[in-house]
Amino acid sequence: MQASESDVLNIGRVLNDSARPLKERFRALFTLRNIGGAVAINQIHACFKDESVLLKHELAYCLGQMQDPLAISILSSILENLSQEPMVRHEAGEALGAIGEYNVIPLLEKYSNDSVPEVAETCELALCRLRWLESNSNREDSRKNPYSTVDPAPSAEITDVDALKEILLDQSKSLFDRYRAMFSLRNLGTAESILALTKGLETGSALFKHEVAFVLGQLQEEASVPALRASLENTNENEMVRHECAEALGSIATPECYEILNKYLNDSKRVVRESCIIALDMCEYENSAEFQYANTLAKLPCTV
Repeated sequence: MQASESDVLNIGRVLNDSARPLKERFRALFTLRNIGGAVAINQIHACFKDESVLLKHELAYCLGQMQDPLAISILSSILENLSQEPMVRHEAGEALGAIGEYNVIPLLEKYSNDSVPEVAETCELALCRLRWLESNSNREDSRKNPYSTVDPAPSAEITDVDALKEILLDQSKSLFDRYRAMFSLRNLGTAESILALTKGLETGSALFKHEVAFVLGQLQEEASVPALRASLENTNENEMVRHECAEALGSIATPECYEILNKYLNDSKRVVRESCIIALDMCEYENSAEFQYANTLAKLPCTV
């Protein structure tokens, strides 16, 4: 996407304006991600002072997906800042793995022993991804991934659903191997593989279950709605998981999803409330003529 510096700064002002509706700020963020470059990265960086954990976590995610080494120092400082919320620090660790530069390995090694499980597990996964890349000279084959995301683990070579499901649900396996099975099941995209994935919402760490929900959102299959609904409705579930279930329902965007999400707009957890706001906005996009959420700069001024 080509944009002038003035355009980027204007979009950045929307992102950094806490008086604007959250959905508009999210659209601005994803537009900056699509534009890329130093000015866009600086505008995203400026927003880490915001009070919204959901927004800050998404800032880190977008910086990772941009895969620009210019973001490494920003993400490193977020990961190292123990006053930042675990959900934000986790996403910074994952983003460092997504960028794919090996010079962050010592930092990730340090925080793979973090006292917060979600942060420690994320950094261990990021380390595994970087070591896998380092030992595979051909790196990842993007043709295996039908989605435009940088995944925290490469898909496994196995294609048998039963075998993949067994690995996915086996808590004695490494998290990296379970993630690899998860992404293979996603890439298969069959009714059987989707149902196997939904079982992942019933077991494992909060980090693991949140990634399962994210993958189900990518698949956008109605068959996963009951499992996503059950996790969102479980107020004892980690808010990190519930937030991702809400956004997955927003991607699926059926009338039932609208109904579910509207029920949780007043949830006791701010990150869940805000996720439902964003998810309902995603529902509107999925049911409109827009071909990709917050994709085009040309349409952004009309929406923000």
